[in-house]
Amino acid sequence: MSFSIWGTEQEAKPLSSSIQSLVSKVVGNTTPRPAPAQADVRITDSQLTADHVQELQAIVGDKFVSCDRAHRIPRARGKSYFDLLDWRVDQIIDVPDAVVAPASNDEVFDVLQWASKSNVAVVPFGGGTSVVGGITPLRGTFPAVISLDLTRFDAIEDVDPISGEATLGAGMSGPQAEIALAKHGLQLGHFPQSFPYATIGGFAATRSSGQNSAGYGRFDEMVASMEVVTPKGIMTVGNAAPASAAGPDMKEIFLGSEGAFGIITKVRLKVHPIPEAKAYEAFVFPDFQSGVAAVRAVEQHKTGPTVIRLSDEIESATNLTSTDAIGEQDAAAPHGCLCLTMYEGTRAHVTSRHEETRDLLLSMGATSLGEAPVRKWEKGRFGAPVLRDALLDAGVLCETFETATNWSNVPALKKAITAAVTQALGEGDSVALVLCHVSHVYANGCSLYFTILGAQDSTPIEQWRHAKQRILEAITEHNGTITHHHAVGTDHARFMEQEIGPLGLGALRAIKAYLDPEGVLNPGKLLP
Repeated sequence: MSFSIWGTEQEAKPLSSSIQSLVSKVVGNTTPRPAPAQADVRITDSQLTADHVQELQAIVGDKFVSCDRAHRIPRARGKSYFDLLDWRVDQIIDVPDAVVAPASNDEVFDVLQWASKSNVAVVPFGGGTSVVGGITPLRGTFPAVISLDLTRFDAIEDVDPISGEATLGAGMSGPQAEIALAKHGLQLGHFPQSFPYATIGGFAATRSSGQNSAGYGRFDEMVASMEVVTPKGIMTVGNAAPASAAGPDMKEIFLGSEGAFGIITKVRLKVHPIPEAKAYEAFVFPDFQSGVAAVRAVEQHKTGPTVIRLSDEIESATNLTSTDAIGEQDAAAPHGCLCLTMYEGTRAHVTSRHEETRDLLLSMGATSLGEAPVRKWEKGRFGAPVLRDALLDAGVLCETFETATNWSNVPALKKAITAAVTQALGEGDSVALVLCHVSHVYANGCSLYFTILGAQDSTPIEQWRHAKQRILEAITEHNGTITHHHAVGTDHARFMEQEIGPLGLGALRAIKAYLDPEGVLNPGKLLP
């Protein structure tokens, strides 16, 4: 990806007239804040000595250590609103002092040993798609920091079609993994919005959840075992058996750990045959409350859609699920809340699940819209983040965040979060457009995913930091989780004690101290 935007420059899209009209109505006049050319970015000088570089080259090879500006800049920030603003406010960017790309567990271990002895921090890097500050090269007390790039862990190691498992390198991107598995007639089916760029290791390290989660589960549910390299040694975590009662599952220590405890290099995953059939149907509900009740019933009755997604009234009215039509007004479209469903599997299975889900939704007040809205969403579902770049360039505040809670608490939590962000931005005279959808469901609850549009003020980083603080306070005070699938990073670390309690935080710190005694692994992330 380009360093200062989501995706590549070739993917960039100008704002359509309908989006411009929407922004004008909601935000008003804005001050453009375009992304800079890479040549114009001011960065920190590398703090590594020539001896440091030679020592690293001796471990991984001369070609796989770089202090070049062109390699350091793209690994300096992820893709959060804070990250993308950093490039646009003309400040000196703290970038990694070098990029190092090992090719084996032994090389990763030797790099971590070197870093521990040399007092150098190490930030693992996969696809660079973190939206919570997870790859920012924070130095903490260390004089230098390197980016450990996992791109050379890019192979499919083995496939067991009988057991439905495959071992993938942590540096494989989502598309690389699906292409490799497809040669065996298999599929992972994990499609978060970051899918085109994010990696297998990143999915595991952040407990990612994809848009097909209703059918295939979260990524952590797909993980059978992992190979992890720590400064203390190399581990295989997880069990070869499908389940075990031999104490706590060690892989749970590293799922969601964001590289703070160890570097995930290989992941053994549950896979399934490529589905032979698909079906699509969209529905509309008169309001969000009735839609949530119906989606809950679908999940609790286990009727089995692969995708089920419900937008609230505002998100539905702005056509946010169709990137080609955002902001357009369709007088013929029914008012209410859009619900998208998709089904995959054998033809018989798809037919039965589709019919059962359809009958249940219609019985609970839905009106069918046919398959067209779902097909539009599927076609453009990875394109929405690209539009944020054009909005940021135009000086618009545009960010997303998510949480999850029990079904009974959904109305109260959604109301509290909407009020918090509206009030926080309103204090700076910015009108906020708050959109929300449900896209990951469980028997006892669901996620709530929010998109915010507003006007940037003269200090946009401080503006959103204040708003995010108020949002996280509302989430913790109203029984939500601080993150459902975006991970912790730097953005949420200060709320980890509220999330897991002081004893839980102490236990994680003890694990960190044992596996990473010098504290070189991704400092400033996960743990406050």
